[in-house]
Order: sequence, then structure tokens, then C-alpha cells
Amino acid sequence: MHMAKGTRTPMPTDAQLLTLAQWFSPGYPVGAFSYSHGLEWAMTADAVSTAPELQDWIATVLRDGSGWSDALFLAAAYHAPNTDAVTQIDAQCRAYAPSLERLRETDLQGAAFCQITHSVWLETDQNGIPAKFTYPVAVGFAAICCSMPLQATIALYLQAFAANLIAAGQRLAPIGQSEAQACLHALAPLCQDIAEQTNEGDLGQLSSTSFLADIAAMKHESQHSRIFRT
Repeated sequence: MHMAKGTRTPMPTDAQLLTLAQWFSPGYPVGAFSYSHGLEWAMTADAVSTAPELQDWIATVLRDGSGWSDALFLAAAYHAPNTDAVTQIDAQCRAYAPSLERLRETDLQGAAFCQITHSVWLETDQNGIPAKFTYPVAVGFAAICCSMPLQATIALYLQAFAANLIAAGQRLAPIGQSEAQACLHALAPLCQDIAEQTNEGDLGQLSSTSFLADIAAMKHESQHSRIFRT
């Protein structure tokens, strides 16, 4: 498993696009629907209550928070020269989680992704690979094993993340289907930009300034009444 750093990402084939669409489909059994990434607390506290506010919240998380760091960890795992390096990147990803629920979210989704992907795409079931990785590391590892184009993988991963948060917002506030799809459409260029900026997997670019989103994730840990796990 190796891909030289800086290698230009090829255009995805139809077969690759279908695989990526399957991995990031709401029907792929990673349990994404049960996580709000702290959004539930933010909406309960009236920090987010409308479609424009939801779009701004998600854009901040993508650009300045978990979206950015996940993209870097995904790309770093993709470029890793060997399985020991992937394991080290996974440890960094776990250490970077700003709260217990954030760690649980990436850990459980990553474990679920590994389990189903290893059973269907046998090329990902390598000897010596741990049974689970954090979610972005699991995706990056699977992508290189299956020869997926990196930039498309990152962009679709981020779009799926945004779509899941929008769906969570719809369950928590009166946001209609048209408004929700308009939000996702508006966020698509940002997903593409982040994918382009992070595809070398340089972990020296790690940063986070989405402080309110991180606080929301911490506050959610003690929220008494809730419907989401995070």
C-alpha cells in the first residue's frame, strides 16, 4: 500500500464513483444518522434555528473544524507508506478529538466502516491491520486499497458529513426539504475546495478554530434530553 506523495489525482471512473457513492450513502451501515456532532445542543440553545444559520454552522465546521482535520487525516492515511504509519496516523486522529463524544463518534463510525468494508471489498482486509480505525483514517486506508481517487474521496466524504448534519438539523428544527437541499448545494464548492487543499495529507496543516462547535459537542455530553448520541 503506497502512493507517492504529491501524485496527481486521476479523474474517477464510473466504477470508482459508484463505489464512493455506496460508501457515503445514508444506507451504508456506519450509523451516521445517530450523530449530530454537537448540533443538537446548539439548536436546543437557539444558537442555530434557521436554514441559513444551519448552513453557516456547517460551513464553519467544514472549513475550520472537524471537516478540515478529517480531510487531512483521510489523506494522510491514503499516502501512508505502510500499515505501521496508518496506525500512527490513527493514534494522532484519536488524540486530536476535542471531546469524549467526538472521539466516540469517529471511533464507532470508523469501526462500523471497517467491518462492512472489509467483508465486501476483500482488498481492504489486509493482514496485520487492526479491526478498526477512526472514520477518516478507515476511509483513507480503504480508498488506497481500492485505488479510489483521493480528491473525489475527500470531497464526497465531506459532502456526506454535511448532508448528515443537515438531516439532523431537519429533525431538530422546521427546515424544509427544499431549504435542506439548497444548503447542501451551497456547501458543495467548499467541500471541493477543502479536498483540493488537503489532498497531500500534510498533518502540519492541522488547525481548529470552530470553538463554538467544539463547546457544543462538550455540552452535549451532559444534555439531559436528547435524540442523538453526540
